Amino acid sequence: MRIDYKLRDRFDFGLLLPVLILFFIWLAAIYSSTYKHPSAQGNFNRQIVWGIAAVIIFFVVYSLPTNTFKQISIPAYLVTILLLIVVLLIGRKVSGAKAWLSIGGFGFQPSEFAKIGTILAMAKFLSKKTVDIETLKDLSIALVIGTFPVLLILMEPDMGTAMVFLSFILILIFWKGISVFAMFVVLSPAFIAVSSLFGPYYFYGALVLVTIILIVFRKNLFLSGSIFALNLASGFFTEYVYRALSPHQHKRIQAFIDPMSDPLGSGYNTIQAKVAIGSGGLFGKGFLAGNQTQLQFIPEQWTDFIYCVIGEEFGFIGSIIVIGLFVYLFFRILNIASSSKDEFLSLTAIGILAVFFTHFIINIGMVVGIMPVIGLPLPYVSYGGSSLIANMIMLGIVANIYRTRKMYA
Repeated sequence: MRIDYKLRDRFDFGLLLPVLILFFIWLAAIYSSTYKHPSAQGNFNRQIVWGIAAVIIFFVVYSLPTNTFKQISIPAYLVTILLLIVVLLIGRKVSGAKAWLSIGGFGFQPSEFAKIGTILAMAKFLSKKTVDIETLKDLSIALVIGTFPVLLILMEPDMGTAMVFLSFILILIFWKGISVFAMFVVLSPAFIAVSSLFGPYYFYGALVLVTIILIVFRKNLFLSGSIFALNLASGFFTEYVYRALSPHQHKRIQAFIDPMSDPLGSGYNTIQAKVAIGSGGLFGKGFLAGNQTQLQFIPEQWTDFIYCVIGEEFGFIGSIIVIGLFVYLFFRILNIASSSKDEFLSLTAIGILAVFFTHFIINIGMVVGIMPVIGLPLPYVSYGGSSLIANMIMLGIVANIYRTRKMYA
């Protein structure tokens, strides 16, 4: 039987409205950051074209039958895996990472679309009625589906995108219903590994914290000892992984720990970005009036460091408005994921939310100096065609889920 919806029941305007406002901020920030730049003045016009294409793609994805996403999940995953392999063979290297493919003068990042394919594939597997995420077998399969593209991305190497994948993989497993203890087992080795980068005292302190948590869980001695051994091994193994990273990644990690260790090199962007945001004050210096922006103190600031342009020219008020728009968007997506009765659609929506949220946290965190500089764009604000198209596809999927939510109740 056909269900007759009113427009507000078929389309969540609260989902698209913050993105449209971000689009206007995005255009202003990109125009300002490329205004006097001799080699980037065409970026603004190109981004307008990308923006128009992205909006069209959004409505195409929104209009698709919702079953389409489950049907294409495995083919989409396999195609994106193939593209990640191809980019390792014939890809173009940009900023130290072999992450771009060029077809007829058109360049794109396969990893941006691999996020969508991996989310859909994991959501399809986890939504099977026979899957019990608490069992080692099903948990291992889910992790293999999610981490296989991560291994390919690390070979580029692209640490930032790999972190986005790891983030939504963990969120999807958590949303499926994994226990707190099982999640602790998955997360604790990574916590120990990161702590070890800051020195032996942080490493020992993290081990003590893990030990206390294991005592609180009150598991048997053999299991607790095995988990502790795993965490201990991850800390020692981090040194070998660190050596495998490229030199520019070493410098970024060192600059995160201490930006002043190389103020004219790896720590330069972070220092200048903090100066730009701090100089903006409450209301900012005004459009096209930012010193750091117009004098081009930050190279290619229209990409990963676009937020410092907003901070300098529109001040604290403008920065908070951007954060507020993202928070509102996140809550809208979370509400759609929570209200969906179809587990596949719910998992897909929460995976997309995890992608947006991770980009948001890391990008703004690295601009203000509390996160390492790992080259992640700010969704709907940073310059870039691949990321914008991929983000609008994901937003279109969420809008599609909202449109048919009553059919799948």
